[in-house]
Amino acid sequence: MKSSIKKFILCAGVLSCAAAVSAQTTYSGYFLDNYDYRFQMNPAFGNEKGFVSFPALGNLNVNIHGNLHLSDVVYNLDGRTVLFTNPGLSDREVMGKFGNKNRLGTNEKIDILTVGFKGFGGYNTVSVSAVSNVDVSVPGSFFSLAKEGVTNSTYEIENMFGNASAYAQIALNHSHDIKAVPGLRVGGALKVLVGAGNFDFRFNDAKLILGENEWIARTNAEIYASVGGFKYKTELSKETGKYYVTGGEIDDFKPTGFGLGIDLGAEYKWNDFKFSAAVLDLGFMNWGRTQKASTGGTQEFTTDAFHFSADNNADNSFDNEWNRLTDDIARLYQLTDIEDLSSHTRALAATLNFGAEYELPSYRKLHFGLLNSTKINGKYTWTQFRLSANVRPVNCFSADVNLVAGTYGIGFGWLLNFHTTGFNLFMGMDQTIGKLAKQGVPLNSNAALNIGINFPF
Repeated sequence: MKSSIKKFILCAGVLSCAAAVSAQTTYSGYFLDNYDYRFQMNPAFGNEKGFVSFPALGNLNVNIHGNLHLSDVVYNLDGRTVLFTNPGLSDREVMGKFGNKNRLGTNEKIDILTVGFKGFGGYNTVSVSAVSNVDVSVPGSFFSLAKEGVTNSTYEIENMFGNASAYAQIALNHSHDIKAVPGLRVGGALKVLVGAGNFDFRFNDAKLILGENEWIARTNAEIYASVGGFKYKTELSKETGKYYVTGGEIDDFKPTGFGLGIDLGAEYKWNDFKFSAAVLDLGFMNWGRTQKASTGGTQEFTTDAFHFSADNNADNSFDNEWNRLTDDIARLYQLTDIEDLSSHTRALAATLNFGAEYELPSYRKLHFGLLNSTKINGKYTWTQFRLSANVRPVNCFSADVNLVAGTYGIGFGWLLNFHTTGFNLFMGMDQTIGKLAKQGVPLNSNAALNIGINFPF
């Protein structure tokens, strides 16, 4: 069973790091002068000039977030890199790092092409983007079973979830001043979405009653797969005598799904203060043909598939089981019912942004901002507060430094923006990357990178 856990964690981590999600630009740029993509966080924001993005590199945004870190799962033991399941690590040392809900997610957004220009009484942008999202939530009891093995006679694993989606987006944004109310500016965006695919995993329950030679498993789980050309792979279960899902394959990939979304925003200037508010991604995605696999409610079966050895030299040691892990997860949950659904509709993960900005009277080129951002996404909901200092000492350069605190802890962000005639380069991090593993992967799951090249006119 320990091997099953390790593979699940590995797959979740790989999926989170490789997916190509809530769509947003860097929060570090919310208050920054001459940052061309502020409109993506509040559609009321406009720019001083028009611009055209460098194709695919105008606004490249990648981030990972969560309270489940690589350093919680991987350890250095006597010069070797080992998983937390290694018997050389004590339960006390390992289990204190896991909470009741252990979450990991990633967001990637590539602006394929964006054009901004003045007109129609305000400022306008047209953008084409590729967006992907991955979120995973694993209960602490899952890690407890992985580490402790058969220490207890009964394990209850509840509410283990995962969702991955990818889509293309065409967005039209317009903002303008309200002349009847001096200082007020409003904006909105319409987004047309074309879905590439969506997977929704819901492992609702797994109660394991451990015997000396076999386990009794009571499970309840379901998976929704909305990908064109996808079909489940099955094998015959010796425990139940039924065919159960062991994986999937894509024969002929094609886009599936269609959605609409809107952004709404406002900004109000009062003396040396600016107040702003926005709601992003109000809308839905209707995924096309969806294949559902489930346990058909709660099922019970007996299995002897989950025996392991704590001896690192044994054939069924933790490390030697590495390539057999995916199969073990499938055998644990035994999803035997497969059905086709005509469609599967999900609401978009909406984001709320509220900002307050103060311009220093004695030095107008320096201003401070406080931003609260909340993503409303069911079991994956998060919130953060970001306090920033923004400076524009010369017209061609502006910079931001900020502190962030929220659902995923405390961090430090920054953004540098070079903005000269005909050329713009920016780079920054909403969460500064800390120590890296040997493979170059951040040990902390909160990290973000934003970089872009654009051509103002």
